[in-house]
Amino acid sequence: MPESFFFDSYAIIELIKGGVNYRNYTNVKMVTTKLNLFEVCYFLVRDFGEDKALEYMKSYSDFIVDFSVETILAAAKFRLVKKADRLSMVDCIGYVLSKNLGIKFLTGDEKFQNMENVEYVK
Repeated sequence: MPESFFFDSYAIIELIKGGVNYRNYTNVKMVTTKLNLFEVCYFLVRDFGEDKALEYMKSYSDFIVDFSVETILAAAKFRLVKKADRLSMVDCIGYVLSKNLGIKFLTGDEKFQNMENVEYVK
């Protein structure tokens, strides 16, 4: 069984763009949320058009996991603790969710680089 990672929006976009440093993550099990796919969809519509965005959204929809109210609360508390880092709500939810699921948070966001449970790839 392949290793699982929580892909933040940056990681998904790098995968789509064929980023050299993300080639090692093409055969892992992807986990993400609808919020992350919204951010990816915005990028795709902006840069490639609606048809390409819809194509990717359909292919990535199988990797979506839901999150609980407790995860939202924990993410809000985490964001408050890290207020100086100005982390996005979406990233805070993904980070907390990845910890809850026992998988690494895959990102290229430098603000997460030295945090526990993070696979930082730029």
